[in-house]
Amino acid sequence: MQTKLTELLNIKYPIIQAPMFLVSNVAMVTEAMQSGIAGCIPALNYRTLEELREAIRELHKNKVDGGSFGFNLIVNKSNVKYKGQLDVLCEEGCDFIITSLGSPEETIKKAHAAGIKVFCDVTDLHFAKKIEGLGADAAIAVNNEAGGHRGNLSPQDLIGILNENLSIPVISAGGVGCKADIDEMLSYGAEGVSVGSPFIASVEANVTDEYKQACVDYGADDIIMTERISGTPCTVINTPYVQKIGTKATWIENLLNKNRKLKKWVKMIRFSIGMKTTEKAAKKATYKTVWVAGPSIEHTKAILPVKAIVANLISD
Repeated sequence: MQTKLTELLNIKYPIIQAPMFLVSNVAMVTEAMQSGIAGCIPALNYRTLEELREAIRELHKNKVDGGSFGFNLIVNKSNVKYKGQLDVLCEEGCDFIITSLGSPEETIKKAHAAGIKVFCDVTDLHFAKKIEGLGADAAIAVNNEAGGHRGNLSPQDLIGILNENLSIPVISAGGVGCKADIDEMLSYGAEGVSVGSPFIASVEANVTDEYKQACVDYGADDIIMTERISGTPCTVINTPYVQKIGTKATWIENLLNKNRKLKKWVKMIRFSIGMKTTEKAAKKATYKTVWVAGPSIEHTKAILPVKAIVANLISD
C-alpha cells in the first residue's frame, strides 16, 4: 500500500487517523503510529498552549518508525488561539499540520520554515487551486460522506476533479470504514485516506462509553445533517433528542443571518454554543445528546482498541 502519502509521512499504510474535536488524544495517536499510520489531533482539544506543548513532547517520545503525527489548526478568526498554537507547533515540531476553515498562507510559510508539511482541507477545485498556489503539500478532499462538516461532492467526483487539475497529492476524507472503502478511494486516484468516525468507538478515545456504543448501535442510515451545532450543516447521529429539537437553525438565527453586519457575529456565537453542547455530549451522557459522526460507522461493530481498528482497515 505504498503511495505518495506513505512517502510524504514515512508511514507503512496510506491512512491518517483524522483529527476529531474532543475525541482525538495522545493515546489514540500513539497507537496509530505504532500501527503504521499517521495520527492527528485538533489543537483546539487543548485548552492552553502549555497543554498543547506537553502533548507534542509526549508524542515525540512515543514516535516509532513507520508512524507519524500531526495537528489540525482552524485558521480563521473564530479560533482566537490560532497564532499561538501555530507558534507552539513550529517550536516543538511535528510531522504535519492539517488546516481547516480559512486561508493557510501563514501556516504554510511558518510550518515549512520549521520543516513541517502542511495538508489543507478542501471541498472544491476553487479552494484547492488556491492552497496549491500557496505551497500546500497535499489536499485533503472532504467529500459528501465525511463526518462533521462535509463537502457536497461524491468521493469519486471530488477526487477526479482535483486529480485532473492539481499536481499535489489528493487525500480522500469521508466514507471509509473498511479496506474495501480504502481500495475504492485509491482506485479513484487518491494517494491516501483520512479516517475519523470508526475511531470514535475505540478504547482509547476520550469520550463516554455511551457515545462509543452509539457508533456501534447506529449505522449509515441514522446519520443526518443539522444546523443546530455550528450554524453550518454538520452530520450527527439521529438520536431521539436530535429528532426532538429538530435540525434547522432557529427563526431568529435565520433573521440575523440576513443582516450583513451581524452575520459574522451570529455564526461565531452559534459556533461557540454548539461546541459547548458537543463537549457536554462527548464527556457526560444525558438525554440531551448530540453526537457527531459520519456514515462510515456502518462498519463499526464493537468498541475496539485503535490497533484492532487499523488491522480491520488494512485486512480483507
